[in-house]
Amino acid sequence: MQTLSAQTETALTELLSHLRNSSYTFVTPTPATHERVIRRDPLHRGTSLRDIFGWSRPFDDTSLPRPLFESLRDAGVVTLQSGVWRSEVRVSSLGGQLFLHSAYPTIAPDAVFFGPDSYRFARALGDHLKANPVPGGRALDLGCGAGVGGILIAESGLFDQVVLSDINDKALGLANINATANINATIAGVRNMFFVNSNLYERTEGPFELIVCNPPYLNDTKRRAYRHGGGDYGSALSLAIAEGAADRLAPGGHLFLYTGAPIIHGDDPFRQDVLPRLQSAGLAWSYEEIDPDVFGEELDTPAYGDVDRIAVVLLVARKPGDRRAGHS
Repeated sequence: MQTLSAQTETALTELLSHLRNSSYTFVTPTPATHERVIRRDPLHRGTSLRDIFGWSRPFDDTSLPRPLFESLRDAGVVTLQSGVWRSEVRVSSLGGQLFLHSAYPTIAPDAVFFGPDSYRFARALGDHLKANPVPGGRALDLGCGAGVGGILIAESGLFDQVVLSDINDKALGLANINATANINATIAGVRNMFFVNSNLYERTEGPFELIVCNPPYLNDTKRRAYRHGGGDYGSALSLAIAEGAADRLAPGGHLFLYTGAPIIHGDDPFRQDVLPRLQSAGLAWSYEEIDPDVFGEELDTPAYGDVDRIAVVLLVARKPGDRRAGHS
């Protein structure tokens, strides 16, 4: 399943341990903000851990402790490019935890993305778990990426099993390391976490008491898997996830879908498309706009030529029934 070698896993685990012991923190901004910061001093050599593993700046081999550098070098985590060393990964902090993901710029087809959406998603999911503290059953983090959703769910201790799925093996490998490094073994822990390569629901077996997803929701001309949501405005993937949830949710189970919605001449076409489908499937729903304006730079592209803004929305759909009946 995971494409990461044992040597790479060991090196990345050592890296997270070193960063944690060094009280490392880094809040990852949008790609546009990252580019602006780098542009201020494009020739700057990284000397701090945040330079190297946050801002993805080039660095000299003397900037890291020698044993750590050699471990990362031998595993291909840091590579020599045009006479300077660069890290192939970034590390972001969220809620006291550290998450591995792909280095800037995230241009590879199998890049693993982490950014401001990860923070908004984590905050909203944490609130949802607190508001629905019914224990037992199974949860699915669909398109898990770096594993933020699945790790938060496992840490809540509410579920007997947490499945993290993604179509990207690199994402599954990094999510597995992130989970092992972040989760306290005394609670749900990695023993109850399972990692599955799956295109949406294809290789996941229900039912689930909770399905969470933070899918790609933009129309990306490069069609990068972590970014391209399909359709004219990037909403096709979110529609498929919402429509497919009815068959995978247990009675009383919730779909928690954090996604983007283009607002066109004041209207929300994603809302107009998805809500009738949920109603026809017999699901109750709530729909909330939680950030009115994200990725504004996309409005300069032809795909968004008639879009007023891109909003972040939270769709929660519930299947009728009583979760407690099966977990008393």
